[in-house]
Amino acid sequence: MNKKISGCGLYITVISVLFTGLLLSACEQKKEAPKSRPVPEVTTMTVRLEPVALTTELPGRVSAYRTAEIRPQVNGLIIKRLFTEGSYVKEGQALYEIDPAPFEAALNNAKAALVRSQAQLPSIESRAVRYKDLLADRAVSQQDYDDAEAALAQIKADMQYWKTSMETARINLGYCSITAPISGRIGKSAVTEGAIVTAYQPVALATIRQLDPIYVEVPESRTAMLRLKQRLNTGAIVVDDSPDKNTVGLILEDNSAYPHKGAMQFSEVNVDETTGSVTMQIIFSNPRQVLLPGMFVRARIDEGVNPNAILVPQEAISRDYKGAPYAWIVTTENKVELKMLTLDRAIGNTWLVASGLVSGDRVILKGRQFIRPGMVVNILPTPADASGSSVSADTKIQPKGDA
Repeated sequence: MNKKISGCGLYITVISVLFTGLLLSACEQKKEAPKSRPVPEVTTMTVRLEPVALTTELPGRVSAYRTAEIRPQVNGLIIKRLFTEGSYVKEGQALYEIDPAPFEAALNNAKAALVRSQAQLPSIESRAVRYKDLLADRAVSQQDYDDAEAALAQIKADMQYWKTSMETARINLGYCSITAPISGRIGKSAVTEGAIVTAYQPVALATIRQLDPIYVEVPESRTAMLRLKQRLNTGAIVVDDSPDKNTVGLILEDNSAYPHKGAMQFSEVNVDETTGSVTMQIIFSNPRQVLLPGMFVRARIDEGVNPNAILVPQEAISRDYKGAPYAWIVTTENKVELKMLTLDRAIGNTWLVASGLVSGDRVILKGRQFIRPGMVVNILPTPADASGSSVSADTKIQPKGDA
């Protein structure tokens, strides 16, 4: 009985050993050698230096070339309004008429008083002459002579007074017709016939604005102006002195371009303490009166030309958690390197790089999600774009206008 049990145990042991061996063999067959990680593939562009025209777009507001607020110079009653609101008026054109009756009466009164004094003058003057001769013979007293001289001086003073009063009355009578001091478009009238007005009142009767030519006032940061001057002094920007280049373009509120170019008129001589900006005044021709005072526009000002600019597509620029821009480049050994950048501005769909890249750097455009510093990569040719043209690794990015 024991021999049977021993034989059975041996049989089970052999079976177990064989089964274990089969399992180990199967595991070894299933186990494969580890695969090597594929080399990442990227597309790049080679950085080139190129001249780029730099422009600055600044918000501005349209203001009239000249503005005249119409106010009366005498007190009186408005009896006529002689213009149509919103129409074009010429310099010297009559706008309002004030009742002239009181001023005509004052003028006539001064004239009459002057005539009366002039009528008395010969008699008083003759008396003074006679008294002077009689005084030498002691036929009249010194007091009588002095009274005659005083009467003559008084009548002459009265005549001068009434002449001045007559001139004042004539001037006031002329002020009864209120005329346009400048040519331009006149706005809404603040008064109608029958209104009582006072001389030099604070509320204007109407306002005239000259709209052709017209001004655009643009505030620019003082910091930006200092930076521009520094670039000009160092030669980083070259100014084109040709007349057609020193002009200012204008973008209207509907994003359309204004057909006429403007010229810089002047720059304010002081800095606004609240905004830290300097106001520049640009003059534009406005024959069709498209520009109206109060409109918001964008002025496109030519700064100059950067002869050694570096433009990189915006898709090639990334930012870290602090917002600092950087780009991935491929070295001569086809290894990936990260470079921190300083950006100047957006030009079209590219960034103007101020520092961080040099001519010849190969910037990675696509495939950045699979790379890390020091990794070796394969550079693929850039695929053809939608128009059918292809951009190679040495493609030169053409300058574009400011975004």
